[in-house]
Amino acid sequence: MYYQPMVREEDLKIMRDIDEIYMECPFYGSRRMMAVLNRRGYSICRDRVRRLMRLMGIEAIYCKPKTSMRHPDHNIYPYLLKGVKIERPNHVWSTDITYIPMGKGWSYLVAIMDWFSRFVLAWRLSITMDVDFCIETLSEALAQTKPEIFNSDQGSQFTSNAFTNILSDNEVKISMDGRGRAFDNIFNERLWRSVKYENIYLNDYETVKEARYGIGKYFDLYNYRRPHQSLGYSTPAEIYFQKVWESGNQ
Repeated sequence: MYYQPMVREEDLKIMRDIDEIYMECPFYGSRRMMAVLNRRGYSICRDRVRRLMRLMGIEAIYCKPKTSMRHPDHNIYPYLLKGVKIERPNHVWSTDITYIPMGKGWSYLVAIMDWFSRFVLAWRLSITMDVDFCIETLSEALAQTKPEIFNSDQGSQFTSNAFTNILSDNEVKISMDGRGRAFDNIFNERLWRSVKYENIYLNDYETVKEARYGIGKYFDLYNYRRPHQSLGYSTPAEIYFQKVWESGNQ
């Protein structure tokens, strides 16, 4: 059974603040993160900040967190979306993982999104970074339909044979962000900002059970009731299902 390291309550609070700062400034390293934390009233040294960032999986290298650490023995696929105009649902899906701070530890959130509509097709919360919860999320999304192209970063979860074989078996083209290119997957980055500022930071969930319930309610709001400016103030569900219906009746 997996257990998270024992972390003091004060450190959990600092990790929550680090996550919030990182969402605003993912290029901050431990030195600048220490300065910002001290301005917030903490008395903290750089070594402690570095230790907590490492525990969270956060590193200020090209704006990418270590949730996307590459496995040296896995195949890397080229980025297929440069200059591609996304004009319909299920043309491109993407996925990413983000750190979720909680009162009694932390967890990791993975989600799969349709790029055209911003509709979140599937998501999972896990206390480990194992590939299993990513595979479960992918399987749930593919049970509904499939995309032409699936984009991810070069994280070991997404480059694993267990993950990529599912896509290949479904005849889905695999695309991966270039190393150090945080904005190749910009729609997922924007999704994480929305999830954290509109839900996670407002609720300060104590447990994984609470977080899973609250995030589930948020994604229901996000998909079906929250108008998006970039979608002409329609909801992702309205855009996604309307276009899918239109394409099926042409």
